[in-house]
Amino acid sequence: MNALDLRALARMNAPALEAPAHLRDAAIATWHARMINEYASSRVFVALARQLESLGLEEEADEVVQFAEEERRHGVLCGAVVESLGGEARGALFEAPKWPEHRDAPARAALLRNVISICCMSETVAVALIGAERLEMPEGELRNLLTRIWADEIGHARFGWRLLERMAPALGDEERAAIRAYLPTAFAHLEAHELAHLPACGAPAGGESLGLCSGLDARVLLRETIDEVIAPRIQSLLG
Repeated sequence: MNALDLRALARMNAPALEAPAHLRDAAIATWHARMINEYASSRVFVALARQLESLGLEEEADEVVQFAEEERRHGVLCGAVVESLGGEARGALFEAPKWPEHRDAPARAALLRNVISICCMSETVAVALIGAERLEMPEGELRNLLTRIWADEIGHARFGWRLLERMAPALGDEERAAIRAYLPTAFAHLEAHELAHLPACGAPAGGESLGLCSGLDARVLLRETIDEVIAPRIQSLLG
């Protein structure tokens, strides 16, 4: 575990918030977990940028380096909410999982496996879940903050879909087969990760104003996003 202390930056970005006493602790815990997860996500994009660069995709690598910076900024913004609610924007940053090198696949297929998992799957789900949360949140500083995060996640997802769309036509049979073979694992990991972070209950009364949305509704949206958006689009691009 590595110490993460975003208090100084978070306080510079802290929105003016009022939270009912019965919702404050839950809201602090929710935004604190988001702070950790968002900041940690920057490491994923740093590793993806290295993989892109190793295949000569320097322009794309530079773009993904910017994504890493955006994820760190998301961590600060989530920490700003924690500070506004009376918590502290610091905690333990978990160890980064081992980067999947996919040595069983050709180099381009290995890259696209990671692009699909990170951008086409995880970031597309983030766009759907954050977008739904944003729609339920009243106008104000917190919704504006969430909109900034949501806009960046849209960019991350679009990057993955654009790259897959551009590279897919040139893939050989072996590369396509290698990517398809990995999809069940990628979908299983996506579901397990998302469900571990979604509560199996509805939102507390008034919780939507602080980002405490229904875990039950989010689980339905997760399933719909996978079945109606992600899986069909991957199928259409890979054939």
